Amino acid sequence: MAITQAMCTSFKLELLSGVHDFSTDTFKIALYDSSANLGPSTQEYTSSSEVVASGYTAGGATLTVVPPASSGTTAYVDFDDVTWSSAITARGALIYNTSKSNKSVAVLNFGADKVSVTTFTIIMPAADANNAVVRIA
Repeated sequence: MAITQAMCTSFKLELLSGVHDFSTDTFKIALYDSSANLGPSTQEYTSSSEVVASGYTAGGATLTVVPPASSGTTAYVDFDDVTWSSAITARGALIYNTSKSNKSVAVLNFGADKVSVTTFTIIMPAADANNAVVRIA
């Protein structure tokens, strides 16, 4: 199995079809172990190979959206950092839209198992045209 970091292909099509609304929809992030099979073809949230840990709830955590913006010729949207107060081991994550039937947005690959003892934090990149999680150039 593998976790391949990517913006999900179905998400790209759904953007062009007007499915996702970053101003009103609810987005979540779920954590996965190294046996997960996630990548560009992932179309929706799955509980298969999701992290199981005390203090972690299946489905993950709700994300706070940094309002969509643009700079130069790039439009982008990002999310605030998210933290779980528990010991967790995770290899990757899936951002998905709970307001739209759990449709996938992006897969994150941490590059290796990340292990926390007390607090697990995903630090999102800067909300700008060069770094935001979702960028359209």
